Amino acid sequence: MGNLWTCPREETVAVIERFGKYSHIAYPGCNCLNPLCGEGVAGILSLRVQQLEVKCETKTKDNVFVTLVVSVQYQVRRDHTFDAFYKLTNSHSQISSYVFDVVRASVPKMNLDDVFLEKEAIARSIRNELTKSMGTFGFDILQALVNDIAPAAKVKEAMNDINAAQRLRLAAVEKAEASKVKVVKEAEAEAEAKYLQGAGVARQRQAIVAGLQQSVRDFKESVTGVAAHDVLELMLVTQYFDMLREVGANAKTNTVFTPGPSVGEGGACGNAAEMLGDMRRSMLEAGCVQSMSRA
Repeated sequence: MGNLWTCPREETVAVIERFGKYSHIAYPGCNCLNPLCGEGVAGILSLRVQQLEVKCETKTKDNVFVTLVVSVQYQVRRDHTFDAFYKLTNSHSQISSYVFDVVRASVPKMNLDDVFLEKEAIARSIRNELTKSMGTFGFDILQALVNDIAPAAKVKEAMNDINAAQRLRLAAVEKAEASKVKVVKEAEAEAEAKYLQGAGVARQRQAIVAGLQQSVRDFKESVTGVAAHDVLELMLVTQYFDMLREVGANAKTNTVFTPGPSVGEGGACGNAAEMLGDMRRSMLEAGCVQSMSRA
């Protein structure tokens, strides 16, 4: 004698047969059976959401073998338990077959890079195909996800090498651009420094000239009968000897002096005049060089 009752757990149902023919569905809880009438439990069917992972290897349009891992979430319809139990021997095998069919029909039309970009489109195609085909067997396809796309190991290494080479090239370009900016800025700074230095020297000379003019006027007002030319020569000679004293006082000086003209017929005044002529020529030459450099 068979069992007198059956107690399916929550979210499961029991398929009851009478003498090998479908009778009814026993829902969760205690359900009495009549063994005398040949009632018995043909099987237990889960109504929970189930997930099936399918690994499918295929080839892309650019002849790269790749393995896709597809996760399919499905559930038995409560009002189609008869179809789900009797029309399919193995629901897992049926779902896997449809997944293989969709993947191997769509991926070979794409390049490897496009497979990564069109992952959502592939998953949507799988879900639409499964919904259409498995609906007749009493199954709802809730979701289809492409969880992983795995090319061969050598292909991964090649892709990483290409990416690394591109990044190194960009880094080299940026480094060269930074060096260029540095050189340009240094040149601009040097030019600006030289310009400011020249402007400073010009202002210094203007101040010296203005001071000399003021000194000549003061000397002429204090001492009568002296020409401005004589006063200027005297001041230049005085500054010349002051410079000699400062150079001689420095123990670490590296300045070399060439012997000047000796005292001749003109005496000290003749020597000073010659010295003054040399200084005047030097100043005129320096002024010409500065004018040419500005031009």
